[in-house]
Amino acid sequence: MAKKDKDAKEQIQKLKARVKKLKEQLAKKDAGKKKVKKPSLVSPLAPKSFPALPEIAGVEFAAAAAGVKYQGRTDVMLAKICEGAAIAGVFTTSSTRAACILDCQAKLKLRGAANSSDGAAIVVNSGNANAFTGAAGQTSVEAVTGAVAEALGVPAARVFSSSTGVIGEPLPHDRIIAKVPELRDALTGGGLELAARAIMTTDTFPKGASAEVAGDGGTIRIAGIAKGSGMIAPNMATMLVYIFTDAKISQRDLQKILSRNVDDTFNAITVDSDTSTSDALIVAATGKTEAAPITDMRTRAARDFEAALRAVMMDLAHQVVKDGEGATKFVEVRVTGAANAADAHKVAMSVANSPLVKTAIAGEDANWGRVVAAVGKSGAKADRDTLTISFGDMVLAEKGWRVPDYSEEAASAYMKQQELVIGVDLGLGRAAKSVWTCDLTHRYIDINADYRS
Repeated sequence: MAKKDKDAKEQIQKLKARVKKLKEQLAKKDAGKKKVKKPSLVSPLAPKSFPALPEIAGVEFAAAAAGVKYQGRTDVMLAKICEGAAIAGVFTTSSTRAACILDCQAKLKLRGAANSSDGAAIVVNSGNANAFTGAAGQTSVEAVTGAVAEALGVPAARVFSSSTGVIGEPLPHDRIIAKVPELRDALTGGGLELAARAIMTTDTFPKGASAEVAGDGGTIRIAGIAKGSGMIAPNMATMLVYIFTDAKISQRDLQKILSRNVDDTFNAITVDSDTSTSDALIVAATGKTEAAPITDMRTRAARDFEAALRAVMMDLAHQVVKDGEGATKFVEVRVTGAANAADAHKVAMSVANSPLVKTAIAGEDANWGRVVAAVGKSGAKADRDTLTISFGDMVLAEKGWRVPDYSEEAASAYMKQQELVIGVDLGLGRAAKSVWTCDLTHRYIDINADYRS
């Protein structure tokens, strides 16, 4: 028995020595490997920091963690708006739009609801879109807006709600309602950044923009926030956008300005060619500025205000594209020489939405032939012999053929930049259109494959 015990111990020692040697070999092998850098959780196109937004007199904000989908994550925001504020809005054209969108649209059509002497509010949750939830969706909207109306002492017809997140899941509105007293008590004029963070879903950074304009007798301030990263091909606005101003302006004029500036800002962006069920853009004008009321749209003050509001809308729209799911490139598609405005838009969106174009951009491949193909499939009038394709300032192809001095090296070098311009001149007329998009990377697949997990 003693010999057997001795042999067993020797075997165990040999095995331990072998395991130790294998571990040393594996460690040595791993040390020789290059470390793979994990992708950043924040878009490489993100601004360095959230901008310093001015407080808008007449509006207060609060945010809270209600656990709509994730525990411990800030996911509800509340904006309390002063009495007499004018409210304007535009919403998704989707035929499967969410219950909150239908509710907002109905309220804005009510006489006096959009422009009233009463106070108003906006309540937004992330994590659940409350879309395609049947009659239960409207029940949830009424429960949430009713609770906010009671807590703030404003009419329910002046409480506008938005929801963003997973489609087809009942909204746990009781969790939101439970947080309403906390939100009411936390309201502050400086809470716009907290509100911007509360409405994020797959966004990697909060989005904000502002502008100031000289009115007659005082300064007019504008500040806005947005969320959006995927399912971006708006057909109205983009995902969720809330803009606040202290301008004195009627609801009718505010709505006109908003509506006529949507097409060249939020309707001119695309991440993935998909339109959300929940897109909403709401603007509130509190009338608290010392500047004179804007009553005549032909005045300098009115024109300056519209330009400033448009600039805020454009800034927010571009930030959404720069936070496109998995994006590493920000791309302007600039179409000129179209026979008409509709054709210019068709070509621009065809190029911007082309998976082949977007993946070539991701791979920094100067494959301008894919742009040619996207022009051809757009349905717009085009002629090979009048078409010009350019990347930045470089003309790559014209008159039906690539240019004689075409340089693949120069074109490839240009594609390494983070911000790109793809130019398409159809040579058929004077209509033009610019739209903005991003590249399509494997990260987009990763995000959307795990979205419901």
